[in-house]
Amino acid sequence: MYLYDAPEAHFCNKCLTQAELKENNQPTVFRRHSSRPRAPTMPRNAAREQKTDKNRRVFVTVGTTSFDALIETMDSPAVSASLKSKGYDGLTMQIGRGVYKPHRIAKKTLGFDVKIVEYLPSIEDELRDAALVISHAGAGSVFETLKFGKPLLVVVNESLMDNHQKELAMELEERGHVKWCVPEGLRDAIEGLADDGSGFEFARYEPGVCSLGEVLDDLLF
Repeated sequence: MYLYDAPEAHFCNKCLTQAELKENNQPTVFRRHSSRPRAPTMPRNAAREQKTDKNRRVFVTVGTTSFDALIETMDSPAVSASLKSKGYDGLTMQIGRGVYKPHRIAKKTLGFDVKIVEYLPSIEDELRDAALVISHAGAGSVFETLKFGKPLLVVVNESLMDNHQKELAMELEERGHVKWCVPEGLRDAIEGLADDGSGFEFARYEPGVCSLGEVLDDLLF
């Protein structure tokens, strides 16, 4: 069940947080509001606050799912060269259970380290150390990244049925928290990043709080 009945609907932070409860294909509920919520006052230059003495590493994740279109797009020496030109010095790609296995990016760009893994026990360390995160549009991965205050490029899988991911990505971009694209537009999105490894300016996400009773009420009634 997916409750989204009008393109003009808007979501509050409280309701967006409900998306964090979604795992795999379990239902995600967005609550309709009659008026547009006021955006919280948050710094627009959060990306600039990252320390410059750390590695400028990019972390790509598909979570526990598969997203071959994203991984195949990233599997390119041209993409690694573009990332290097934007101030990054390495890439960790978590590819999940997809069929496609990266092989072209093994031809490393000089001075650009590439690490490829299927799964990680936890992505917290990678998120903490990353200068830029490129993620599938799964709610779990998106909101976990936002908690770490990192610039986030969300890549939407348009092949999914009942694709609520696009609506979530569009809403978060409109609020200034992320930028989003589809796999075909990822190279252009990378080219649009800042040249100093800071990614892009974004508004920090402040999660709301939904009680279990409110979530059950939305699901059952």
